Amino acid sequence: MIETIETGSTKLLGMKLYGTLHDEDYKQFVPQIEAILTTEGKVRLFIQLEDFHGWELHAAWDDLKFATNHYSDFERIALVGDRKWEKWMAALCKPFTKARVMYFDHAEVEAAWNWLREETPTEQEPAETEPLEKERILDPANQPESWRGFPWYGF
Repeated sequence: MIETIETGSTKLLGMKLYGTLHDEDYKQFVPQIEAILTTEGKVRLFIQLEDFHGWELHAAWDDLKFATNHYSDFERIALVGDRKWEKWMAALCKPFTKARVMYFDHAEVEAAWNWLREETPTEQEPAETEPLEKERILDPANQPESWRGFPWYGF
């Protein structure tokens, strides 16, 4: 089953997944998510897994279709769980999205929310930078310690 978690932001979606997901779950939640994506553009996603048992076959297909249809629609995805296979699932989903995906243990739920809410460098105000120094060119003859792994260079 998929339950919505109120986040207080239209750019941050929260969901709790528990039990076994079925096709009916996707028939309800996919139109809701697509409506939000249409109005908001890219969003961030918080997914909390509680007593989660996975997907029935049709729901797994629904999930794969959703992921491919929305490959670039998410900026960040935080998965919060407490099982080793859930952590592996976070790693396995990375090729199916352009989003940054992070796994957090249940004890780190606040860290997950904080990570989702933090600004990315492109969102922050440009920092004032000092003028660039002239690029420093390293002379390998004067840096023998950096060449120890290359004995054939003769330094």
